[in-house]
Amino acid sequence: MPRRVLEGDVVSAKNDKTITVLVERRFRHPVYKKYIKMTTKYAAHDEQNQHAVGDRVSIIECRPISKSKRWTVVDASAEAAPAKAEEKKPAAKKKAPAKKPAAKKATKSAKKDD
Repeated sequence: MPRRVLEGDVVSAKNDKTITVLVERRFRHPVYKKYIKMTTKYAAHDEQNQHAVGDRVSIIECRPISKSKRWTVVDASAEAAPAKAEEKKPAAKKKAPAKKPAAKKATKSAKKDD
């Protein structure tokens, strides 16, 4: 069975080798057909204590590490490096689309000549 991978924001990094990740999910209400946001907090294992509050991390299911920790942080440094490199590239200037010439309107004098 594949392990679940979730993405969320770090909301607490006070404990040693543990971070709290807030994961937000959206789903459609079965009766009212409106979209609802639900949030869940997960305790995740962070071996090097490298993540701080506000970081965006991916977590993956793992064996139970403690009473509340059943998730571990995916090595985000390898995934985040290409994303940051793409952000630093200067954006190419987009050319404005060429304007089409205005359509010529038929005048009364042109119709009389025909």
